[in-house]
Amino acid sequence: MHGGFDDLVAFVAVVETGSFRAAGVNLERDASVISRRLTQLEERLGVQLLFRTTRSVTLTEAGSYYFRRVRSVLEELEIATREVGGFAATPQGVLKISLPVTFGRDVIAPILPAFLAKYREIRIDAHFLDRTVDIVSEGFDLVIRVGIIRDSSLMARKIGSFRSLLVASPAYVENRGMPETPDALRSHSCLGFTNHPDWPSWVLEKDGVQATLRPEGPLVANSSEALMLAAVQGTGIALVPDWMAVSFLEAGSLVPVLPGWMSVREIGVYAVMPPGTLVPAKTRVFLDTIVEAMRTTRIWWDR
Repeated sequence: MHGGFDDLVAFVAVVETGSFRAAGVNLERDASVISRRLTQLEERLGVQLLFRTTRSVTLTEAGSYYFRRVRSVLEELEIATREVGGFAATPQGVLKISLPVTFGRDVIAPILPAFLAKYREIRIDAHFLDRTVDIVSEGFDLVIRVGIIRDSSLMARKIGSFRSLLVASPAYVENRGMPETPDALRSHSCLGFTNHPDWPSWVLEKDGVQATLRPEGPLVANSSEALMLAAVQGTGIALVPDWMAVSFLEAGSLVPVLPGWMSVREIGVYAVMPPGTLVPAKTRVFLDTIVEAMRTTRIWWDR
């Protein structure tokens, strides 16, 4: 026990048990320690709280008033402690998350309805943002980031990674033919993603063999989504994230180009949380759900 708070606990224990000895037993302290705490409390308050005799202790008028107020405060504190413990053990409360716009929409958003149906005491406040948020000052419980994590003070867990694959529309392939080797891409209209770490090159890999080329074509952009939509319209061949291409490949609006050849570089996906060692249950179960969703997201030709 330390400080003024423990003096209050000792005071309530003496009143409730009727003696310093019994209070000491309850608090696992010697009766002399309890007595000293009560003396410190009275000196700090400047008022006598207890009448002491060799046989008993009784409350003064001031002590009776103080006891009612202090016991009420300690009861509220106990309730608050139990409730906070519940937040650690039971998934509940508002979960404020930040997600990259396209990745969040395509990969995370589809899992939200089933998650909320399973955890009915959780509400999600989702912010779809491509800017880097300040997790602590903006009050986020969890942020999903794609790429490099630069703030070492944050808790970051790698939950998955992806690579990019080559796609084109059926109409483009019918018009221009299907390239058979990476070197053949040099004679095709290639759409360049300027935010890719390897730009202005495409560094491809298949079965341990690498090929590097500088793609040329009618369009470069800092948006994979814009390039993929251009590919759907037959503008050229795009190197896009596997998770982004899956639904278009399934629908037949895109076809794989050079199946098995992918970007050699893997892009990490991270769950980032505020500093600290205790992760609330609401965050923990949501993180587990995302990890499972990432695990079951497979590229087209691995299915």
